[in-house]
Amino acid sequence: MFTLALIGDVMLGRGVDAALKRMRPRDMWGDVLPHLLQADLRVANLECALTRHAQPWTRSWKLFHFRADPGAVRFLQAARIDACALANNHVLDFEVRGLRDTLSTLDAAGIHHAGAGLDIVEAAAPALLEVNGASPCRVALLACTDNQPDFAAAKQHPGTHYLEVSLKADTLARVADAIGRARVAGADWVVFSNHWGANFVERPAPDFRRFARRVIELGADVVYGHSAHLCQGIEIHQGKPILYDTGDFIDDYAVDPVLRNDHSCLFKLMFDVGRLQRIELVPVTLDIARVALAHGKDFEAIAARMERLCGELGTVFQCHTGRLIYEAQP
Repeated sequence: MFTLALIGDVMLGRGVDAALKRMRPRDMWGDVLPHLLQADLRVANLECALTRHAQPWTRSWKLFHFRADPGAVRFLQAARIDACALANNHVLDFEVRGLRDTLSTLDAAGIHHAGAGLDIVEAAAPALLEVNGASPCRVALLACTDNQPDFAAAKQHPGTHYLEVSLKADTLARVADAIGRARVAGADWVVFSNHWGANFVERPAPDFRRFARRVIELGADVVYGHSAHLCQGIEIHQGKPILYDTGDFIDDYAVDPVLRNDHSCLFKLMFDVGRLQRIELVPVTLDIARVALAHGKDFEAIAARMERLCGELGTVFQCHTGRLIYEAQP
């Protein structure tokens, strides 16, 4: 058996970047750190550039530009983040120079990445992650986004792996090709990361659900969504999990008093004998540059919300001490 830990948006810029200068790397993760370290693999969506380059993106209007000092990579290393999804609407916030710096910083730190690169081939390529131990295997991370089309990589142009949410034949052919390439590269499991949709949406739209199911049918083992800043429900399709949105995890964002984007989860997926065995959701609360295990009323609110949203998609979780558990049917 191996455990894959997935977390949502990790934004290390702005107020987080300032706070990190006064923190030890492990402090950012707080009492969530043991849960992360227990997993065999850890994957995050990195929602900023790691660069000192000060020129922001100017080719189109953008309200927010996020960057962190490259030294912030130590905080990712403290949680042993194995890979970062980079296909999102912030990785080019500081132009191509910022993207290049991000890629080189992650490479130097030994952190794999997928979803952005120096051309479309590199942006669409899988990151291959090794699981060692009694049952070694290889996990591929593919990453794409329907956000910020002007960030899209091209044949000879750096950028993101841009992919619209669509059931058009050419779009699905690109999905199938990416999954096929991951299998040819030796992947036993394929995680399809998608930074998709609008902010502060509580439930996936019907077209997103149709697209996610097709991704599973085309050979992905996990759909790993993010972008909404809120955790959405989980659907099981053909025995495989669709995490429509994994919410936020590290940031300095203003908190919506109703939607509570400071309420999130650590998503732990457990696999054995060729299939999903179990999902554990660990509710957490977010503060500026910090994440912590949820307790009391915060835990109850997160648990009730996730039980409701997952139940609407036919996925039943049971509440246990400090977590929610889904057991896959044989």
